[in-house]
Amino acid sequence: MNVLVVGSGGREHAIAWAAARSPRTSRLFVAPGNPGCPGERVALDVEDVDGIVRFATGNAVGLVIVGPESSLAAGLVDALTAAGIAAFGPTQAAAELEWSKAYTRAFCDRHGIAGPRSTVVSSVGEAAAWLDVTGLAVVAKADGLAAGKGVIIPDGRDATLAAVTELLGGSVGAAGHRVVLEERLAGEEVSLLAFCDGRTVVAMPPAQDHKRLGEGDRGPNTGGMGAYAPAPCCPPELVDELVRTVLQPTVDAMAAEGRPYRGVLYAGLMLTADGPRLLEFNCRFGDPETQVLLPLLDADLVDIALACVHGTLADVPVAWHKQSAVTVVLAAPGYPASPTTGAPIHGLDAMPADTLVFHAGTAARDGGGDGGSLVTSGGRVLAVTALGDDLVDARQRAYDGVAAITFEGRQVRRDI
Repeated sequence: MNVLVVGSGGREHAIAWAAARSPRTSRLFVAPGNPGCPGERVALDVEDVDGIVRFATGNAVGLVIVGPESSLAAGLVDALTAAGIAAFGPTQAAAELEWSKAYTRAFCDRHGIAGPRSTVVSSVGEAAAWLDVTGLAVVAKADGLAAGKGVIIPDGRDATLAAVTELLGGSVGAAGHRVVLEERLAGEEVSLLAFCDGRTVVAMPPAQDHKRLGEGDRGPNTGGMGAYAPAPCCPPELVDELVRTVLQPTVDAMAAEGRPYRGVLYAGLMLTADGPRLLEFNCRFGDPETQVLLPLLDADLVDIALACVHGTLADVPVAWHKQSAVTVVLAAPGYPASPTTGAPIHGLDAMPADTLVFHAGTAARDGGGDGGSLVTSGGRVLAVTALGDDLVDARQRAYDGVAAITFEGRQVRRDI
């Protein structure tokens, strides 16, 4: 069948890579994709719902895999489904778990899913009053989608009120019309993603992301500077517990509320001394978690996606390689605040044979390829992924790959 992947980042490159390996895929499209993606690139914006539906209809696409959260919030899955096209991802209503943090906190309260103490504010005065009562150190989050820029971790009351003022004042646009204040929790953070078909939940290996720009978890938050899986802090028995207490209850409750959840459900969790606490839901594959998880998948992604769409996930085997994977992100200078782009990228033709490179912020110059004709075009430029017998082995292989790639001012964490 013809398969369309929507998106342009490292996550979508990894999804396209996995879809291209499926014997079910006869023709692969990526909209808009990037120079590293397999298949045929289509010049469509990820929020151009009508254009994507027209393209899928006109090109006999049998499955659309939606990558970005903005596409889900725009109702792309709803429109594709209405046109009779199988779309892997939640509907606009189900994806509110991601596009409204206020909705998620209220949902978790209704259904007894443990999270941080929190409140939703629409003014600095409301925030001040809540802080005065609770005295909590908090994380300030814009309610809506803000492309990873809507989270501030302030130190102290004054800094918290300044963060609320900034978000409400339009620093992230309409996403900051309300602000969620959440108790700042301590512990190991883990990403647990699962395939869902509206009833059945199948967890992926747990992963850990590195959000801070600098080594030792210092510096500003980013979209992610690297990841690894499986995460030792979340052994199989804890994965089972989290499916039982967080993921399955969420899918069951969404169905009961008339918003059946199909696609990938991503739980960002903090493993505190008092037990696991849900920090957030994402309603799609994570980035860079996808770049470590899909290379570990020992099954057909297209088969799994179709089973999620049609409610038959329980009948499809989902297996994983008994290995570990590590991804290291190479970022542009100035990232995350003001990345500098346009630098030639060298070394991709010298990568170790057992290393994968997923493109994110790259662009072709003079026809693409290496030798200076591929240039940086975004904050996170490339993700280098390697598998190994254990995390130590995978990490060494990944950094061997990183050493082969150069571009001016590249930023790389050495402690993934």
